[in-house]
Amino acid sequence: MVKTEIVIREAVPIDIKAIMELLYLKAEFDGCPESLKATSEQLNKDLFCTNPLTSILLAEVGGQPVGFASYHRIYSTFLAKPGIWLDDLYLKEEYRGQKIGKTLITRLYQIAEKTGCGRIDWTVNINNSQGINFYEKMGANIIEKVRLCRLEIQ
Repeated sequence: MVKTEIVIREAVPIDIKAIMELLYLKAEFDGCPESLKATSEQLNKDLFCTNPLTSILLAEVGGQPVGFASYHRIYSTFLAKPGIWLDDLYLKEEYRGQKIGKTLITRLYQIAEKTGCGRIDWTVNINNSQGINFYEKMGANIIEKVRLCRLEIQ
């Protein structure tokens, strides 16, 4: 059996089509494909401008995109340090359990260390037991006493 190398890299403009496909798969996984409002044009504008609003790490196996992590910078006044908000983490189902998710989180951790961050924060669906187990194995603390709040802008 030949072991295929996992490559984690920052997305570039040519990756927009693959990013959109992965986002749709993520929305389907989350059970809300109708919630995906992103367009290729808007993502291209927000990801690859002078001051990007977010960043995307792509995971590739055999040169093919198989997953991604989207993230942006935050700031903790309690720590008086910057941090990273992991907005989405997704792997195609057939690539789960192959250490690709761990490799994505490890790269994100390296970025956080390099940029002086105090922590990485994210949410996980309470029904996603596989995801929760994965995050706990990575050393994450699942904080049950806080809830996500959202104020939609019409």
